[in-house]
Amino acid sequence: MVVASGLVERIGDTANSRLIAKCWSLDPTAPSPDDPLKAHNVLDEKEPLSDHVAALDHVLDYLRRARSPKISEEVAALGHRVVHGKSISEPVLIDDAALAAIEDAAELAPLHNYANLSGIKAAAKIFPGKPQVAVFDTAFHQTMPAEAYMYALPYDIYTRFHVRKYGFHGTSYSFLVQQAERLLGRDAGDLNLIVAHLGAGASVAAIRAGRSVDTSMGLTPLEGLVMGTRSGDLDPAVVPFLMDRLHLDAAGVEAVLNRKSGLLGLAGVADLRAVTAAADSGDDRAQLALKVYVHRLRRYLGAYLLHLGHVDAIIFSAGVGEHSPEIRRRALAGLQRFGIELDEAKNLEAVGKEAAIHAERSAVQVLVVPTDEELSIALQTLDVVRRRYHPGGAAAA
Repeated sequence: MVVASGLVERIGDTANSRLIAKCWSLDPTAPSPDDPLKAHNVLDEKEPLSDHVAALDHVLDYLRRARSPKISEEVAALGHRVVHGKSISEPVLIDDAALAAIEDAAELAPLHNYANLSGIKAAAKIFPGKPQVAVFDTAFHQTMPAEAYMYALPYDIYTRFHVRKYGFHGTSYSFLVQQAERLLGRDAGDLNLIVAHLGAGASVAAIRAGRSVDTSMGLTPLEGLVMGTRSGDLDPAVVPFLMDRLHLDAAGVEAVLNRKSGLLGLAGVADLRAVTAAADSGDDRAQLALKVYVHRLRRYLGAYLLHLGHVDAIIFSAGVGEHSPEIRRRALAGLQRFGIELDEAKNLEAVGKEAAIHAERSAVQVLVVPTDEELSIALQTLDVVRRRYHPGGAAAA
């Protein structure tokens, strides 16, 4: 049961930092025990938050007012999404060794892991003595075989610098595999799935017997699909070419590929909804952007169909996957010969909600499944705490 949600934006930018939050207060007078949550306490306010400690302290103050004055005592554990964990394959209780591992992996995700460390250290100050768990975005894909994660570079680059495919969105994929179990009524170990996590950041994963065997993102989240501002796959020779022609250093090229490319680079806007609207109005660049976006997605779908051999279901999730019938229709167009066929009416109706959108005669099921990374982190956190502090029993919620 979710009792509060929110985010803190622009920590450190004291003129623009703010807290956006929503909390539901338990109401003992609620007429039905099945509906105990009432009275949204919504907040959207600017607050000068200089660092993560100030931000989390402000969140705690809000929860004391909106939820419970004893919220500090009621918190059983804290779960953190950590973007990169190198070869770590499961969530871990945060201790000195875990902190060192997160810092070690920061060379591969410097913008993310150092911020994750700041959040962990802030939580230790605001909630002293409470167990903390790191849930790694890369962990789910550690089941990939070497032929899927290795790059054909000099081998010592791999051994010295850990340059390989890691994959991301693992927290989402872990959750979606669990949902597939429920929806298909089969154990994950019996399922072959292609899962498309399509948002501003986008990736696809091939899942055999419930385990990741390939995914589109690589050493960083830049590889793979066309995204909101990321280029996805390109010829590596583009990098030195741009450095020479645009007189850029490595950081400058990285900025172009990560923040100025993708839909933004092709169409001038990063939001797929705006690109689709512009394409519908006849904008040539927007129409091209959609075609490039779908072409790249279909390339991965085709590769994973071939790689898996047999596919039980294709799952669309995240912002675009859950809300864009048009992208789903384009992605799967003409695949009837492979046993994949949409029901057009069901596809159009499935916007932001769980649904099966395949035709009855389709051999492969096609599902829209909203992801919930926060719930996945919470469940994995409680599982780690239970195993560490309550072996053989359930952890306190």
